[in-house]
Amino acid sequence: MPIRHYEPSDLDAVLSSWESATRLAHPFMTDEFLAQERINTTEIYLPNTDTWVIDINGEVRGFIALMGNEVGAIFLQPEFHGLGFGKALMDKAQELHGDLEVEVFKTNSIGLEFYLKYGFVLMHETLHDSTGQQLLRLKFAADQSDPGVQQ
Repeated sequence: MPIRHYEPSDLDAVLSSWESATRLAHPFMTDEFLAQERINTTEIYLPNTDTWVIDINGEVRGFIALMGNEVGAIFLQPEFHGLGFGKALMDKAQELHGDLEVEVFKTNSIGLEFYLKYGFVLMHETLHDSTGQQLLRLKFAADQSDPGVQQ
């Protein structure tokens, strides 16, 4: 499964993966919020992250966007969930950065289950002002004997 750097020609496929997975995992997000996030993804997030795409059968079906060791986004087309593609993207991030951190909405059971299964542990919980939802900050320690969890 080829993983390669994002190219501008991947934009439509990346946005499609983002929107399909976001609507599935975040049913509380309004159409207005998603429309603004789509613009932000195109104009702010993608130009300022180290983004990698996964090519499945000749088509980009998901991506991971990194800001240093922070996973800013990881999204796959829903029909490819649970098949190891998300793990492959996360393995790429871990290969590049070792320890990783991520924020996930507490109500995002799909994402939360994925991160916990991968080996992330809870650091702390905050309130996401724009949505009013609880946001969890998780950490993955490349050296699993010392996850660096803050109590």
